[in-house]
Amino acid sequence: MRSKEYGPDLTPPWKRQQPAPEVAAERDLVVEEAATGYCGAVVRCEKTAEGFTVTLEDRHGRQRVFPMVPRGFLLEGRVVTLVRPAATRTGPPQGPGRTASGSVAVPGARARVARESRIYVEGRHDAELVERVWGDDLRIEGVVVEYLEGVDDLPAIVADFGPGPGRRLGVLVDHLLPGTKEHRIAQQVTGAEVLVVGHPYVDVWAAVKPSSVGIPGWPEVPRGEEWKLGVCRRLGWPEDTPAAWKRILASVNSFRDLDPALLGRVEELIDFVTAGQEG
Repeated sequence: MRSKEYGPDLTPPWKRQQPAPEVAAERDLVVEEAATGYCGAVVRCEKTAEGFTVTLEDRHGRQRVFPMVPRGFLLEGRVVTLVRPAATRTGPPQGPGRTASGSVAVPGARARVARESRIYVEGRHDAELVERVWGDDLRIEGVVVEYLEGVDDLPAIVADFGPGPGRRLGVLVDHLLPGTKEHRIAQQVTGAEVLVVGHPYVDVWAAVKPSSVGIPGWPEVPRGEEWKLGVCRRLGWPEDTPAAWKRILASVNSFRDLDPALLGRVEELIDFVTAGQEG
């Protein structure tokens, strides 16, 4: 005869993990992340490719992003499960919506047929970051972004593209500083229908604000050491650059998470490749 107290799995009641109460992740709610002990106020709740995340800001203004997993947080010492606020799940929007880039959203807008003009970026991470923040805008404008895997062959790539009236090319380059190899290459291809702009960072990772990633700052990596691995080592992260980038990208929810040095350059490229074009 089975005891009613134990149930089918024979687990004593005192050992069973009880469901944690669900609490809406309303802005300014102060919680503690159970695994790390990080305590902060809710800044935002976002949907990512990996699921829903919540951004917490501590009393020093530092921010960290955490997955909203069951029983993942403490509220006044009690284990809780954070869920999206009702306002983010149902109900009409309050005022005009905004895209991640800060542009006014166009409800129901369909992607435009791709223009002949293009934007090229240096690497895959650059392309993913541009898509995350400007993706909605680019689809409405009909602008395709492609990545190059470096700029050493940029003159040949531009020649193959064949820029001309109605077929402009904008290029975003990492570490575009006077006197660098990248700067010399850019000067070779810049013209009426080709615009090359860049940011000052060695890699686009550093264009993400440290506070959004939850770190005090991007560490200095000595010349000659592979920069991304050097960053992982100094931050105490596993030396796994794909995983590190996934973590960084998940912390970007809007233009506010990026440095203005990158924001202005991408906006400049979008304006350039769409200027005076109807189709």
